[in-house]
Amino acid sequence: MIGSVARTAVRNPTTKSVPFNAPLFKALIEGVPDDERWVVLDLGKICPQVITLFGGHRCRVEIAEIGQELELLNRDLDRESLRHVADSVLPPRLAEPADLVLCWDTLNYLNRDALQGLMAQIAERSRAGTRVHALIYYADPHMPDSPGHYVPRDDGTLTNVSPVTATRAAPRYTPEDLQLCLPSFTTERAMLLGNGMQEFLFRL
Repeated sequence: MIGSVARTAVRNPTTKSVPFNAPLFKALIEGVPDDERWVVLDLGKICPQVITLFGGHRCRVEIAEIGQELELLNRDLDRESLRHVADSVLPPRLAEPADLVLCWDTLNYLNRDALQGLMAQIAERSRAGTRVHALIYYADPHMPDSPGHYVPRDDGTLTNVSPVTATRAAPRYTPEDLQLCLPSFTTERAMLLGNGMQEFLFRL
């Protein structure tokens, strides 16, 4: 329904349409229960493959498309104004809290204040134990100018199908940076992927 890091050869993370292994994402999806109803908050673009992926489970998928709201979130705002803006760019609050949040590479495109403000609002909408999955540009100092569109494949890999039109400097957030910006969450696991990105799994 809509609603210890292992390093391998690094490829250019701006290369598109090349499937890459994301072991934490694969394990996360494999762990979605069939006998419980879950709410999935997807910060990326609407993706039929994601809807299909969760369609075999008792899941409600909420799409936020945060990539369209980056300029709004990254403005110089006081804490209260940022809280209201972050709340406004997320889907309407439901009686059911989120169980899983898919950030894809969106966190790379938020400055520290925006990142902290958005994730604080997500924490308010989530239940204890909620997991957050994210991909962080780490090895390469550059990244595409806008967030990617990640498509899950049947073999458990991911493909970024967005074309590269320009690149920009990547913030290259470290695990310590992310922990400061996500104080309500703890880092459950982190892996350096073959494409140079770090894959993170956080838990509320």
